[in-house]
Amino acid sequence: MTTVFILHTQLSCVSFSYYSGFSILFLNLENGKSYFFASNNCEKLNFRNSGIAASLKLVKPITEVADELGISQQLLKPYGKWKAKVGFDALRVSNNRKLHGKLIVVTAMTPTPYGEGKTVTSIGLAMALSKLGHRSIVCLRQPSLGPVFGIKGGAAGGGKSTVEPMADINMRFTGDIDAVGAAHNLLAALLDNHLFHGNQLGIDWRTISWRRVMDMNDRALRRTIIGLGGKRDGVPREDGFIITAASEVMAVLCLAKDYADLKRRLGRIIVGYTQDGKPVQADQLKAVGSMAAILKEALEPNLAQTSEGTPALIHGGPFGNIAHGTASLVSIALGLQLSDYCVVEAGFATELGAEKFVDIVARIGGLNVDAAVIVATVRALRYHGGASKESVHSPNPEAVKKGMANLGKHIENVRTFGIHPVVAINRFQTDAQEEVRLVEQFCSSQGVQSAVSTVFEQGGPGGVPLAERVVEASGKGSRSRPLYPLEAPVEHKIEAIVKDLYGGSNVEYTFDAKKDLERISVLGLVNQPVCVAKTPLSLSDDPARLGRPREFTALVRRLEVASGAGFNIAYMGDVVTMPGLPKTPAAEKINLTDEGIVEGLS
Repeated sequence: MTTVFILHTQLSCVSFSYYSGFSILFLNLENGKSYFFASNNCEKLNFRNSGIAASLKLVKPITEVADELGISQQLLKPYGKWKAKVGFDALRVSNNRKLHGKLIVVTAMTPTPYGEGKTVTSIGLAMALSKLGHRSIVCLRQPSLGPVFGIKGGAAGGGKSTVEPMADINMRFTGDIDAVGAAHNLLAALLDNHLFHGNQLGIDWRTISWRRVMDMNDRALRRTIIGLGGKRDGVPREDGFIITAASEVMAVLCLAKDYADLKRRLGRIIVGYTQDGKPVQADQLKAVGSMAAILKEALEPNLAQTSEGTPALIHGGPFGNIAHGTASLVSIALGLQLSDYCVVEAGFATELGAEKFVDIVARIGGLNVDAAVIVATVRALRYHGGASKESVHSPNPEAVKKGMANLGKHIENVRTFGIHPVVAINRFQTDAQEEVRLVEQFCSSQGVQSAVSTVFEQGGPGGVPLAERVVEASGKGSRSRPLYPLEAPVEHKIEAIVKDLYGGSNVEYTFDAKKDLERISVLGLVNQPVCVAKTPLSLSDDPARLGRPREFTALVRRLEVASGAGFNIAYMGDVVTMPGLPKTPAAEKINLTDEGIVEGLS
């Protein structure tokens, strides 16, 4: 928490209001400068004598954040005072610089259904590295409205480790997800328009895989019938919706290196097949130019900041199961060019998020991962050690001991990629000191450095021990390596993932999956990486298998080609791409006050 003293100055305007869980103070000084402060506790705002003294979290105008990074004002596109897009010309300018920053990937042990705090840890680590005198940036995905209003709630950090302006980031931000949805649905409209006007490409409507999208959880739209009402209303067929974050356009946006690459990838998107089994791609529907035009600004990274003023690039939001689940490649590249340490959060645990980062993102971007932080919680260790959901929040040293096997496997996984791991023990108030000590002792026995992280309660200072260990680990010269070669058969890639990372012994395929493998071979797309879609709640493909499962058989139910994104998706289990709302959705707690302030985001 930054203490700010402004003494003996005249204020032209002071306003005080509640904003997304924080107390807000806007100061407009007579010299023309404006400041924006946020505090978790309005009781800490104290006005004394002729000045103002307050314990406040300082949020700087975004132009100042850009100045500190060396981003020219001519290359900045402000969206108001607290957020901005970095013009694509900045990426071209930065491309002339050497990639000198170290890449730190934040992953985790297998989580509980409650989540273990990767986002909070990522933000806190970036702030802690800054406190150590390093130039640091955190790269995060943008939250989707579906989870914000559903179970998860806000996804911009928490406590004293947030990215700001938090309400804006959770609520549509700069419109990138809207642009992805518009581009995706334009392709869907052009496809149905082609069917309506004679279907010259001979598309078999039964093979159409390109559904509509919307950025909201709505289970009633998973399966729909369109084109009803008569001949002039289109061709009747079965359709459905997925959430926008699950769109292949989102994955394309987050893996494209520039506008030319964006258009190439959009053009390769397969929407269905002809009567004789040939793929129909977006470029055949003449959709690429218009889609790219919609996505022009969406490809530009978004600049924001943490609650302590550390730069944050928040860009893209692909699903962590059916896609690669991390911030855009262009934002990561920019972060590496402008910082000493670029902290990137990967989706889910090591066998999902870290695997996809190394095998897909780093491979496409030509990146090296210098260190990986494995977020572990005593709660997750209890859970994987046999504690029930009802007792998982209560001290249980014996369950913690048993749960160490899960953490041990994730340490092994990180080392499998040739990366030095550091364990972040994200501490909760319900953690007993004995339990924390057990985790520290286990990490020491594995030859892994660990640190207790209290960034939720303390912000950057609570992450300094972790940052020190990350600096040390990243200086050891990690050379990250993919798990498999691209030229390997699809089955060999999946087998490597299952055996080396999950701990399984065998892979089986349904009849449909075998047919899908044949199609991938016929299409000549065997040399793409594999993106496995499975439960994040187990190392296996069965969410009920907790701890460290061994000698199990994983079942591949079907495969899909994401030729635009550049990977093949292997589905293990029932992965939902259009979530539903829970019985008590987070939307019920969110409100807009009469003063225009969003509140209730968790």
